[in-house]
Amino acid sequence: MARHRLIVNPTAGRGEAGRSIERIEQTLRRLGVEFDLVRTERPMHAAELAQRAVRDGCEVVVSVGGDGTANEVLNGLLAARSAGEGEATMGILCVGRGNDFAFGVGIPHDLDAGCRALADGHRRTIDVGWVEGEPDVEARHFGNGVGIGFDTVVGFEAAKLKRLHGFLGYFVAAMKTIFLYFTAPAVRIEVDDETFDQRALMVSIMNGRRMGGGFMMAPSAQIDDGEFNLCIVRQISRLGIFAMIPRFMKGTQEGRPPVRTGRTRRISVTAVDGVLPAHADGETLCVRGKRLTLEVRPRQIDMVCPAPIAR
Repeated sequence: MARHRLIVNPTAGRGEAGRSIERIEQTLRRLGVEFDLVRTERPMHAAELAQRAVRDGCEVVVSVGGDGTANEVLNGLLAARSAGEGEATMGILCVGRGNDFAFGVGIPHDLDAGCRALADGHRRTIDVGWVEGEPDVEARHFGNGVGIGFDTVVGFEAAKLKRLHGFLGYFVAAMKTIFLYFTAPAVRIEVDDETFDQRALMVSIMNGRRMGGGFMMAPSAQIDDGEFNLCIVRQISRLGIFAMIPRFMKGTQEGRPPVRTGRTRRISVTAVDGVLPAHADGETLCVRGKRLTLEVRPRQIDMVCPAPIAR
């Protein structure tokens, strides 16, 4: 039987992760899952705990939190493999705000369903992204996507909302950001053999499909196809931003005049005028970055997820 280690961020989901521990433990015991559980205590602690879990011989390491916790666990597991310490499969139980990484892999938001997926043990090998840049950008892997510009500022504003979380918090933060973040930076984007300059309100480099708990940045993305899906929005008016938000909620923005989409294995974004606020899986990469370079790394890690439904 696979040995599972659960890494719980007790503060995730405004404390919902900590409050859910007893329920998770009871459910997993009922399902016959062998596990132990540790709690994070500080930023990037989940990455340390994940790497230690590999050294301890755990076969499945489970992130219990939101996208930020999952990103740390992902980086810890890949750091362990890079150091020659071994490998482990990754799982996710969703108790955070956005859970967009889990959504892209097909992991259910419902905790009981997520526990059943762990018990069933079906696995899927997925791609991951790698991002590095300057200045003051800590290179890291990501599972879901990197956002540059508008959606990063939305995340900053969402974090300030104490009584709202999930998609509603991101939606309210997006409304605020329309008035806070209006002058888009001039950027130079290098994709494959093409280079182009424009004022970009937002550049989303997606491995998964969704950001912000409900904004379908790349509705057709596949997390195991060896490519990023791109969504680049040029500078538009405030009224234009308001008009585009429902399209991003439905995933119908492709083909609209301000939106440019595409697919690539590698992309660089450089600020020609202005700076690049950016996040990876919801975790801040930089507030005033000048250049980011990203590449997809195909089939890097096994994930526990529900088996596909036979048709």
